[in-house]
Amino acid sequence: MLDTSKCQRPERKMKFPGIRSSKFRHVYGSPAKKALTYENIKITRNAHDSNYCAVNPKFLAVVVEVGGGGSFLVIPLDRTGRQSHTASKVSGHKRPVLDIKWNPFNDNIIASSSEDCTVKLWYIPDGGLVEELRDHLIELQGHTRRVLLLEWHPTAENILLSAGFDHVILIWNIAKGMVVNSINCHTDNIYSMSFNRNGSLLATTCKDKKLRIIDPRSTEVLRIGDSHTGSKTSKVVYLGDTGRLLTTGFSKSSDRQYAIWSQNDLSQPQKSENIDSSSGVLFPFYDHDTRMVYIAGKGDGIVRYYEIIDEPPWICFLSQFISGAPQRAFGTVPKRGCDTSQCEIFRFYKLHATKDVIEPISMIVPRKSEMFQDDIYPETTAPAPSLSAEEWLSGKNGHPILMSMKSGTKVRTYKPVVYKPNENVIAVSEKNNDKKFMFLSEETKPDYRPLNNRTEIRPSPQMDHRPLGAETYNKKLLTIDTGSSSKLAKTSRNLGTKFQDVQKKWTASIPNSPLTPTTPTEDIFDQIYKTAPISGSTTVKELKSMFDPSYHGIYLNNQLHGSESDIRKNIFDLKQEVEFLKNQIVTRDRTIQFLEDELKKSHRRSFA
Repeated sequence: MLDTSKCQRPERKMKFPGIRSSKFRHVYGSPAKKALTYENIKITRNAHDSNYCAVNPKFLAVVVEVGGGGSFLVIPLDRTGRQSHTASKVSGHKRPVLDIKWNPFNDNIIASSSEDCTVKLWYIPDGGLVEELRDHLIELQGHTRRVLLLEWHPTAENILLSAGFDHVILIWNIAKGMVVNSINCHTDNIYSMSFNRNGSLLATTCKDKKLRIIDPRSTEVLRIGDSHTGSKTSKVVYLGDTGRLLTTGFSKSSDRQYAIWSQNDLSQPQKSENIDSSSGVLFPFYDHDTRMVYIAGKGDGIVRYYEIIDEPPWICFLSQFISGAPQRAFGTVPKRGCDTSQCEIFRFYKLHATKDVIEPISMIVPRKSEMFQDDIYPETTAPAPSLSAEEWLSGKNGHPILMSMKSGTKVRTYKPVVYKPNENVIAVSEKNNDKKFMFLSEETKPDYRPLNNRTEIRPSPQMDHRPLGAETYNKKLLTIDTGSSSKLAKTSRNLGTKFQDVQKKWTASIPNSPLTPTTPTEDIFDQIYKTAPISGSTTVKELKSMFDPSYHGIYLNNQLHGSESDIRKNIFDLKQEVEFLKNQIVTRDRTIQFLEDELKKSHRRSFA
């Protein structure tokens, strides 16, 4: 009998040979309005093939043209419009700056490399610079020629790579300021380098036209193959955890092209395609969340974008963004800095080649609904390391820590940094972690005695991370303390009221002379509110407070003896002394805050 179902229903679904379905098919580029651009910025004219721009959710950094030495400008992202020609710069290098990169786990730390053969790390305070910054956190010296490229490790904290014209890649542990490894397998200038998703492999392109995959810990070359045959600069980017790479370069006939490679076989590309015959270097940018690749050419005004897939042909062209003004380079903001309310999936900062302008360009997915779009915003990389430098160097691998973007807020980091020049160590402290570790380190001791028999237990000293005195905290403390102390002073010295007549019968007499601290001196004020930021530690250095009984020593032992009325009087005196010292601290912090504000205002007036 004939089975008609076999004829009507094919066993294998046939693929439609037309346009491929994709939710990113209609992505378009939206340049910012003129009021939201950054104007009057003297972008460097250096001829090296670098981006010269670095962006995070807080700051925009760009290398600028100066008369001598090397400088770069750091601008808060919300400070758009025309920039002052006297704006404060980071000016610590002796020769021109060639590359800058923000720390992915700390939005206030940036690394810079220069022709003076050094790499320097800088701390940028919130709000930007109010004066020229020349004091670096740490200087890394190890290269013998110009340092062209920088790359942070994607998952391990404090690991930084630098590549120089001495054909060497140095791996630094910036927390100790020392080289932990050196990669010496290149025979010519290094053009680019890129980590895979978990930072276990490093891909590089070189002037010798070779594509290499290197184990950065053992420095062993795992794979090597012939890359683009042209003599001009080629770039490489790892395509996340797909096991593939994308390179851009030139053919023998100087046609610009891209190629897709498997990390397991570099003998020939999985796909290669010519783009055009222009002469500008192609810069690839990969977004792992959307699996899109953006390819921008130096000297033209076109940004092409593609989607990466898991089957041949491995990459599909989506569309292109065309502008009339040529671009010199691009900076990109991390995904946590994108605006989810506008369905923004990527943002470029275009450095114009012919004008002193930096123009933001947002890549938008057109959606009618204003709700959060889960399908285009999967969990993205969080600004937190999954490994310490020591763990990574010992051989451990860790995937990036992920975070949700559903809240709609731009996630920024705030980690105060302290540099210890004697130890050459950068200590990074995160306030919440320190408080958590302090709480966890305290021992819980249950007390089953009746309340009447319990002795009063003073609270343990807490860390205070107020860099400028914590104005809001001081205002609240001032209103509470000054109000209670002034009321106490009025009632304690108004001896003519009936209330005081009754109070005198049951309490000790109060001296009329003003209260002064007995044993503590002004020098001890330096011990109050001191913090010791420790990176990733579970122990916190004990704070020496003037409220500790050890400071009063013999005073307490001698005074807390005698009759009950004497003890009451001494306890009351100590309470008055504590209130007095609290008021002194509040007044001192408020004065410091006022002086710092006046100093900032004077700096602004002098630079205006």
